[in-house]
Amino acid sequence: MTNDAMRVASLICCSGQNCDPPPGFGVVNGSESAWNTPLPSPRENMTSSKQRGFSLLELLIVISIGMIMAGVTFMALKPLLNENHVDQAYDTTLTALRNYRNQSISTSVRYIVFFTAPGTLTVQRWNYAVPVSPAPVTVATFKLPSDIQFAVQPGYPNPGPDNFGTGTTAVTVNNCALVGTNCLIFYPDGSAQDDLGNFNSGVVYLSRANDMYSSRALSIFGTTGRIRGWRLYNQGGSNKWVQQ
Repeated sequence: MTNDAMRVASLICCSGQNCDPPPGFGVVNGSESAWNTPLPSPRENMTSSKQRGFSLLELLIVISIGMIMAGVTFMALKPLLNENHVDQAYDTTLTALRNYRNQSISTSVRYIVFFTAPGTLTVQRWNYAVPVSPAPVTVATFKLPSDIQFAVQPGYPNPGPDNFGTGTTAVTVNNCALVGTNCLIFYPDGSAQDDLGNFNSGVVYLSRANDMYSSRALSIFGTTGRIRGWRLYNQGGSNKWVQQ
């Protein structure tokens, strides 16, 4: 039934006496003839309460759970990240030494490799010339991860890998006046020498501070330029270098 029909029916029914307006209509100015304004439905009144968002407490709880999970994940991954850093430092140093030894053989050019604390490895090319060779030229610089250094720790075995050194000095190859620090000079015959022409055997240690068993080492044979890699393990209650 339409609104107009409902009003007519109500007027006929209520002629001569007071009566209530039909359901869904209000009274305006006390007159039944002004039943024009529908009352709000209960569904409309409930709409605002259904559109509420998260409370501050709920948001704080979600954020706290996320932070806890992030912390647990970081602690679980930290040993893997540390292991990756020391492996990266070891691989960088070993690859650089072997690569420039091979380049010296293939190109008949001398290459100087020297080590600067805490973790920089520099490579220089030293060409031949008569009567005097030119000054070396830097061709590459490698930096170890910041938590890994050319360093030793108390408790290293004595003697060191391949019986070189005593385990108390980070780089045991000879000092070269040419560059002012310990260095290896690879010659076209494959040997490793110092700047005075002496065969230069020794060890280079890499380690993370206060982490004994992160330690790696590289031994170099001066006569052949052979390079071997080592890792420190505790075996039977004593520290031993094991070849990689």
